[in-house]
Amino acid sequence: MSSLNPPVLLVVVDTVCPWCWVGKRRLDAALATLAEEGLQLSRQWHPFQLNPDMPSGGMLRAEYRARKFGSVERGRQLDARLAAEGAKDGLPFDFERIERSPNSLDSHRLIRLAMMEGGPEVTDRVAEGIFSAYFAEGRDIGDPAVLAAIGDAAGLPAGRSAAILTSEEGREEVARDAARAQGIGGVPAVILDRQMIISGAQPAEAMAAAIREGLRAAVQPSAP
Repeated sequence: MSSLNPPVLLVVVDTVCPWCWVGKRRLDAALATLAEEGLQLSRQWHPFQLNPDMPSGGMLRAEYRARKFGSVERGRQLDARLAAEGAKDGLPFDFERIERSPNSLDSHRLIRLAMMEGGPEVTDRVAEGIFSAYFAEGRDIGDPAVLAAIGDAAGLPAGRSAAILTSEEGREEVARDAARAQGIGGVPAVILDRQMIISGAQPAEAMAAAIREGLRAAVQPSAP
């Protein structure tokens, strides 16, 4: 398989979904394993919004979690389980530091900018930076200033992230793409050749196996 035109994995995530950070880390490991086998793939990030009706300025996380799970305590129990699961992959979740649940649209706009102007490595650093800022550091990733700092640190041209995030550029496109993705049901999800091959934050070994099988199915000739 030529590395000049590697197959593209469409990776559907929401930046406020903790399982998407777990899934990203496991997909990173799966792709590293496949690369050792000579299989080179590229990723295209696709937006999804778990809370498309979240106010543009977000809301207090305690209030949001109480509404969603019935009580703050129930939300904390779920956070503790997820933190323990994430620790297995080296992810330092610190939910107690998160004060606000943000609208994720602008964070997806930053990822879109990275894909368009930064290349795969910058895009990966942007995505990782957003997840880490929110889930490990408790920073408000609905704040354009926070996102611009992440973009600058990831290697986007100085000032470019701020210029985009204080404009309307990409807002309509990201909102449209996120709305189109609602039909998949949940995230993270990985799509290859228009077929969903991974649903959920599966172990890295299972992801690698699913990708291998998806690649085999993609190159098989269609039945007459």
